[in-house]
Amino acid sequence: MDSILAVKIGGSTLGAHDTTLEDLVLLQREGVSAVVVHGGGKRLSEWLRRWGVVSSFSDGLRVTDRDSLEMATAVLAGLVNKELVASLNVLGGRAIGMSGVDGAMLRATVTRPELGYVGDIVEVDPTPLTLLMKRGYIPVVAPICQGSGEHPIALLNVNADAAAGEVAAACRAHKLVFLTDVDGVRDDQGKTMARLDASEARALLVSGTASGGMIPKIKASLSALRTVSEARIIDGRVAHALHREMAQPVRGTTIVAG
Repeated sequence: MDSILAVKIGGSTLGAHDTTLEDLVLLQREGVSAVVVHGGGKRLSEWLRRWGVVSSFSDGLRVTDRDSLEMATAVLAGLVNKELVASLNVLGGRAIGMSGVDGAMLRATVTRPELGYVGDIVEVDPTPLTLLMKRGYIPVVAPICQGSGEHPIALLNVNADAAAGEVAAACRAHKLVFLTDVDGVRDDQGKTMARLDASEARALLVSGTASGGMIPKIKASLSALRTVSEARIIDGRVAHALHREMAQPVRGTTIVAG
């Protein structure tokens, strides 16, 4: 199998005029093997609000109690995942949806009890992903994971950025692309930073310059760089940003081991 592209997409970039799914189908037709990890936090928050649950976050991570976990599983591994797969198939692609629980592909453990049923991935078995890609499918992965350690039966919610970083590393992807709603990592003056090495990226975390949802993206990028050549954070709202990225990098931030 040729080199693998890992892509993380989130609800903030999937609007009525989004072209990301079209780009994935185009890339598939061009022979690119891609694995997609998706979020859906905005959609989940909407469903939680319907049930009177107000979401809270810490360092960009959702605090998840038992009821929120059940809703996260239903919305992310169910509704959002299947809508993405259906859309890819309608566009002429070949996609199969799954979660980290399927095949015990992503195993996680609780490391921050204050976050509730939120895990950090400790083990990845990329076999289901590589088998699907070899058969010409785009695996579309929801970040609901198999519990490990003291709670092997439990389901755990895992940040989608973190899941994308671990999946990319396990698959030895040549590139990891985060499609988000900003044009990259910004410095303390608000200017987009075109390129960061690992030490510079860590410094942004330590200094607090990186905040909110950018924190897990940078952490995931650093994790992926164990095997991945580079991670890219780009604006997924730009028309055909992903397809253009594969021909020539678009405006955004590149993170490398350095």
